[in-house]
Amino acid sequence: MKRALLFAALAAALIATPASAQSDPQNTLKLDTTKGMVTIQLRPDLAPKHVERIKLLTREKFYDNAPFHRVIPGFMAQTGDGAKGDGTGGSKHPNLQAEFTKTPFKRGIVGMARARDPNSANSQFFITYADAPHLNGQYTVVGQVVSGMDVVDKLKPGEPVVNPDRIKTARIAADK
Repeated sequence: MKRALLFAALAAALIATPASAQSDPQNTLKLDTTKGMVTIQLRPDLAPKHVERIKLLTREKFYDNAPFHRVIPGFMAQTGDGAKGDGTGGSKHPNLQAEFTKTPFKRGIVGMARARDPNSANSQFFITYADAPHLNGQYTVVGQVVSGMDVVDKLKPGEPVVNPDRIKTARIAADK
């Protein structure tokens, strides 16, 4: 009886979790940083164009050696400027149209950075340290950290960061 209830509870939890949030190597981003490994489950069900861009840039090795150029304790850590490294650069690809959802920005949520124009996201992304309801519906959610938030917590702070921590390599888990 207990085993049946446990199985039913597990099955219900899996059904309630979006397929993309379950282990999916095609949509798992692995960031080997100077502080350790961060694993992000990408969410193409929420932002298919943005997730495709992150995967494309990862495969182009654009994110390799990119700094965490803006790290604000209690708020977020931003990276993804593989062009200039100072937060002003983007990729050679065109900017993306916003894919806003009602998904809330909570600890570990990954969003696309952008300029004032909602349709200006390109390559940079950020990881939230805490709930950030003021970002809800204003920035595109692309994923969630599933392991390594302790690593994100250790990133050197600054705005800009002097001698920043970096993404040594970024890889899609399925590409090993």
